[in-house]
Amino acid sequence: MGSETDAATGDHRCVKTEDQAVAAGHSVDPGGWDDDFAGLMRRIAGRFARAEPRRRVGKFVRGLLADLPRKNCWTIAEWAGEATPDGMQHLLERAKWDADAVRDDLRQYVVDHLGAEQAVLIVDETGDVKKGQTTVGVQRQYTRTAGRIENAQVAVYLVYATEHGHAAVDRELYLPRI
Repeated sequence: MGSETDAATGDHRCVKTEDQAVAAGHSVDPGGWDDDFAGLMRRIAGRFARAEPRRRVGKFVRGLLADLPRKNCWTIAEWAGEATPDGMQHLLERAKWDADAVRDDLRQYVVDHLGAEQAVLIVDETGDVKKGQTTVGVQRQYTRTAGRIENAQVAVYLVYATEHGHAAVDRELYLPRI
């Protein structure tokens, strides 16, 4: 398996590799693409009714991209320098914003930056094994991730891929019938 790089570098935005171990070891360095990130945040800013959620979504996304062992409102808030998870929880639960319109803006951003005639769409079902029952969509169900029936949450992702890179452009959580 060939690759253009054999190890992670601190100054990359995108690394092309067919080596799965190298690919799994890479993470995104938000500091390496501040201008791109700021442009993306400006693109979606109008989707938020108030200034505070507009500011907080940037912190939240950077927290999702950060090297945190667990990613939830508590850990992301702490990483962002906030004393409690209240603001992050408010963003996800009560703040007024149009998630589908943000998704559409992000999809257009991806096409604008990665677009190519030979683009393909990839559909991928992914299961996330869970211990409890409080996460939306969790129940005992088959998941390819575990290869068996487990207590899990299952989602389907749509990924846009070209020779320039790839990015998730849509998602749908599978909600089992009860």
